[in-house]
Amino acid sequence: MIQKIRLTNFRNFKSKIFDFSPKTTVIVGPNASGKTNILEAIFLLSTGKSFHAQIEEEMVNYSAEIARISGRITNNELGIMDEKGERILNTKYKIPNSNLEVVLTRGLIDVGNSRPEPVARKKMLVNGVSRRLIDFAGNFKVVLFAPHDLGLVTESPSLRRKFLDNVLSQVDREYRRAILSYEKGLRQRNKLLFRIRDEGLSRSQLLFWNQLLVKNGDYISVKRQEFIDFANATEALNDQLFNLEYDKSAISEGRLEQYAEEEVAAATTLVGPHRDDIQFKIQNSKFKIQRDLSRYGSRGEQRMGVLWLKLAELAFIEEKSGERPTLLLDDILSELDHSHREIVMGIVGNQQTVITTADPHFIEKFKRVEIIKL
Repeated sequence: MIQKIRLTNFRNFKSKIFDFSPKTTVIVGPNASGKTNILEAIFLLSTGKSFHAQIEEEMVNYSAEIARISGRITNNELGIMDEKGERILNTKYKIPNSNLEVVLTRGLIDVGNSRPEPVARKKMLVNGVSRRLIDFAGNFKVVLFAPHDLGLVTESPSLRRKFLDNVLSQVDREYRRAILSYEKGLRQRNKLLFRIRDEGLSRSQLLFWNQLLVKNGDYISVKRQEFIDFANATEALNDQLFNLEYDKSAISEGRLEQYAEEEVAAATTLVGPHRDDIQFKIQNSKFKIQRDLSRYGSRGEQRMGVLWLKLAELAFIEEKSGERPTLLLDDILSELDHSHREIVMGIVGNQQTVITTADPHFIEKFKRVEIIKL
């Protein structure tokens, strides 16, 4: 769990330290006071990526050249829940305490010369030692539930693929390696397809990249299916049965050859995990007919479907890693109706939770809670 975080020139925080309860912390403040920025910083220490910024340098305070996000991660002394609902100390997967840090720049820094010096835009460190993203992500695990997650059902497939990648990357180092390798290979292959079309290069140059995409793509697909199967075994909410249907774009030498002409014409790779999608289905317990949640579900049912998915994510990460992830709730309770809020509030005490809200009356619901006022 996260014990404390230090923000230096991060977003609207010039220099600030925040301490978090091992149980529940509520961040209270008006809109635009920086509540979501704190959760973004916590998420950054977990995944090495932002859930909010389109360009990472946006996270650097406008008046500064360098931003630092440092966090103290401690063992979960609260342990995990046993079958009777009692807390037991988790020693099987015990990991040492650690300090995580992300340093962000705009790519240039003024060191007193006549012109700025180029520097890395992002540097990640574990206990002061520089790490690649593949080794940095997953040291600290979180589950984020934010208003934009309500679009998982209805918005673009890229949002759902990003969700799958975030879940699996936290618990599987090989998946992190495979997705990074696949994305790099995809960019290179698309550049070659463009040159084949416009410059007449031989298609034989695609062979290496074809093999790389097939090898990594197979692993990505298998692991995505594994999470989807796990989610589909998650129990119903309020007698509503949800499940995910995997619309997989299988990749193989044969399929790449099948679309060879179309790929050259489009100068882009047309098959593979980057074309995957998942569809949400809902089935009422009284009827056996499934409906497409994005097309035939009410707004309330769609929200319930996303909540069901987040509960599955919590359970999946715990099962795979032996650690109960920290739950981040970004002003989500204002987006949910009473019954949905009750479900969320019922899981708040099961792990370290950080909640943001603009409503100061919200904290009256808690007896013992750490409060951060902005």
